[in-house]
Amino acid sequence: MLAEQRHQYILAQVAKNGALSVAELVRDLDVSRETIRRDLNTLAARGLIVTTHGGALSSDRREPDLDTREAANAGAKKAIGERAAELVPDGASVIIDSGSTTQAVARALTSRHRLAVYTNDWRIALLLGRRNENRVTLLGGELSDNEDATFGLDTVHQLTQYHADFAFVGAGGISTEAWLSDYTRMAAEVRSRMIAAANVAVVVADNSKFGRVTPVRINGFESARYLVTELAPDRALAKAIAARGPELLIA
Repeated sequence: MLAEQRHQYILAQVAKNGALSVAELVRDLDVSRETIRRDLNTLAARGLIVTTHGGALSSDRREPDLDTREAANAGAKKAIGERAAELVPDGASVIIDSGSTTQAVARALTSRHRLAVYTNDWRIALLLGRRNENRVTLLGGELSDNEDATFGLDTVHQLTQYHADFAFVGAGGISTEAWLSDYTRMAAEVRSRMIAAANVAVVVADNSKFGRVTPVRINGFESARYLVTELAPDRALAKAIAARGPELLIA
């Protein structure tokens, strides 16, 4: 395949998926890592993509807004939410991250009683608050531009004051090397603190996140107990996830 053909393939896949890994491109295009790196650097120099440590991102690196994310893979997220909620008994304390998949977890928890809920997502707070003797704490911080949630130093600081039985955390992507990542440094920091603040941390992500690399790594994936998804990842990624630590639960 000529270089220009590879470039067109890379651009088409980045436009479709938002991100690509070097390993994925080596496999798909059957060329060396050095060739892929040269291709990515060429496209980045033209302003068509943004290179990362493990691959490339669309030059528009903003996360889609919440309404767009809610519409994408809605059935998968509902299944993930229901499977994740099976872990939670009445009376548990739960940290719930913001996002479309974690909102599916919250909807599946509406039948639980006496939950202590800590969340930075005001939709989740309204969904679980004032019902079934639940106690809901809405974490403070700066309101996000593209979702109904708070982030920032205040959010991070508040999380250090709490510890919960469970934490349900989303991610922008899960790389082929089984690293979690997100779109902004502050969102990644909030999610890593949520993982650290729970006895049982659960990452919830649909299969579109597999192989995706977003700009900032979320620390602590090795401390998570489970990754709940609706379709098993390919064998290589499943092996990388197992080596990282979490157990796969397939909805």
